[in-house]
Amino acid sequence: MSTRKTLMPRRFAARVTAVALAGAFGVVLGGAQAAPLQKVGKGEGSVDIVAWPGYIERGETDKGFDWVTSFEKKTGCKVNVKTAGTSDEMVALMNEGGFDLVTASGDASLRLIAGKRVQEVNIKLIPSYSTVDPRLQNAIWHTVNGKHYGVPYQWGYNVLAYNTNVFKTPPKSWEIVFKETTLPDGKSNKGRVQAFDGPIYIADAALYLKKANPSLGIKDPYQLNEDQYKAALELLRGQRKLVSRYWHDAMVQIDDFKNEGVVASSSWGFQVNLLRGDKQPIASVVPEEGATGWADTTMMHVNAKHPNCAYLWMEHSISPKTQGDLAAWFGSVPAVPAACKGNALLGDDGCKTNGYDEFERISFWRTPTAKCADPKGCVPYYRWVSDYIAILGGR
Repeated sequence: MSTRKTLMPRRFAARVTAVALAGAFGVVLGGAQAAPLQKVGKGEGSVDIVAWPGYIERGETDKGFDWVTSFEKKTGCKVNVKTAGTSDEMVALMNEGGFDLVTASGDASLRLIAGKRVQEVNIKLIPSYSTVDPRLQNAIWHTVNGKHYGVPYQWGYNVLAYNTNVFKTPPKSWEIVFKETTLPDGKSNKGRVQAFDGPIYIADAALYLKKANPSLGIKDPYQLNEDQYKAALELLRGQRKLVSRYWHDAMVQIDDFKNEGVVASSSWGFQVNLLRGDKQPIASVVPEEGATGWADTTMMHVNAKHPNCAYLWMEHSISPKTQGDLAAWFGSVPAVPAACKGNALLGDDGCKTNGYDEFERISFWRTPTAKCADPKGCVPYYRWVSDYIAILGGR
């Protein structure tokens, strides 16, 4: 499905923030956990999915990428998609209801489970689940007390995208988007860089500081004590003076690289692939500090109106064909290793190129909590939300 038509308008920002704060405080927003389905019956005729941009394609953006049409013909389940640009938007939409599935990242999945917005998934009804990468089958962001609350979909890096006309060699550090500096073209980076529009981006600052300022003792960018957290906020307040836009809309970021003078930013392989496909001078790199990343899970709403179609989609979503095509389109890594070979769009080197062997180097998104390994305690997510909003507002 084309992401141009469905990205969430910014007028929903206040509501999203309120829901993010409620989830961060551990507020249960109602609804009993539904018992998992015991048998997949006839499809109800449709399935409604909240997804990241580029995750559910029917050939409208590029005819070569379509993993929806075949599913609809086979099952009779029409796929309806609402795209969201941040995890907080996804949580907000799932709390509103009216959707069957969501492709949630780790900074949303546990909030959805704790808030009883998603239900346990009966993986016995998903025959292909055994083919999922063993590193993901029981991952902590969708498996709680031995119960599965979703099906792994894709994973990958948050890359540093850059303009190759400005950077003749790939930049080595995230520093070019965090601190004011003169770029290789002799001009300042001020007003020419972007940052992600979401509280989880604080972890990107922490990951940079982990190497840049080892005296802080940061071990986990999602578990920050008060001193570490303060240092991350200070870095981000300084970055605020450099940033031309905080992005959450993938298509807007693409336009900014093309037309608004942006030369470096955190990004996804999705934007980089589309820009390169449009012959733009854009490439990406994982700098020396490493990268945050996302491992996304298809999760089922507690009150899903189309459970049969939802289970049929979850099975379809991890077929090698769907997985390989999506990885080629988005610049991500399949949740099913079998997709890495024999896919014409991805190519036999596609998984390696997209980071299949770098799993251990990625700091995957997950919701920060006050309970942590640090004896000083850690700063909980509700403060990440409120403080990042203040930074966006220049405070």
